[in-house]
Amino acid sequence: MSVPIVIDCDPGHDDAIAILLALASPEVELRGVTTVAGNQTLDKTTRNALKVLELTGRSDIPVAAGADRPLRRKLRTAANVHGESGLDGPDLPEPAAAPVGAHAVDLLAELLEPGVVLVPTGPLTNVALLLERHPGVKARLGRIVWMGGAIGEGNVTPAAEFNAFVDPEAAAAVLGSGIEVTMIGLDITHKALFTRAHADRLRGAGRAGRAVAELSDFFQRFHENRYGFDGSPIHDALAVAEVIDPSLVTTVECNIEIETASQLCDGRTVVDRWHVTDRPRNARAGIDVDAERFLELLVERISSLG
Repeated sequence: MSVPIVIDCDPGHDDAIAILLALASPEVELRGVTTVAGNQTLDKTTRNALKVLELTGRSDIPVAAGADRPLRRKLRTAANVHGESGLDGPDLPEPAAAPVGAHAVDLLAELLEPGVVLVPTGPLTNVALLLERHPGVKARLGRIVWMGGAIGEGNVTPAAEFNAFVDPEAAAAVLGSGIEVTMIGLDITHKALFTRAHADRLRGAGRAGRAVAELSDFFQRFHENRYGFDGSPIHDALAVAEVIDPSLVTTVECNIEIETASQLCDGRTVVDRWHVTDRPRNARAGIDVDAERFLELLVERISSLG
């Protein structure tokens, strides 16, 4: 029996591939997509979500636009990583569908029934607003699997991962909500690199496969130049994969707090992996990944989309 999920995202190359992985996987049922400003501005991330669904003929899945800025801060985007469109690289089809009229927060409140897993892959602004405006959702939402944060590194500052840094107040609200959160952070996404060999296996595998290969071509150039990686981490797809097959990721139960007022560590996810404080264990943090099995799953599932 498939697990119903909703993806809250800011596409973004890895967000797009996460959506495609969900669509290709019988273990999950994608019931909706909500968008937030992050990797690019809200108009671009929403358009990109619609384009990805159009690519696979799944424009029946509702898309709702959400927050166009963080709760209390100016928006910081990642055009240096994802390009001016947010999905630079492939020539994706223009969407025939439009976003639904509801705000993302209201669509989330409608879709998040008991048993539905929320998979946010961007800043947590929409999720924090959801908990504020629809507090009853807390009783229905059993689990969040968030791609964000890190235990020991940063990618936008020395101490902070991008999704946490863009809206740390929202991340703090969600981690403090009492809802079970699994954090899929840089510590494990950087262990699973999608290489040019993986991309080449998809290049002839239909429209979706070619699109992923071309997304990877663009995305990998950034990671080669910035980190010297021989591939690119498909961060957000790993969050979806954890719902598909939780055995892919090793997690530990621990306390996670978000730094919101630090000169050097603003936006850091402070992960008490070794339980050195008596703070409540409010989350699970990913500490390892079966990278080979995850990457094979990703290639096989995208190939199946044709």
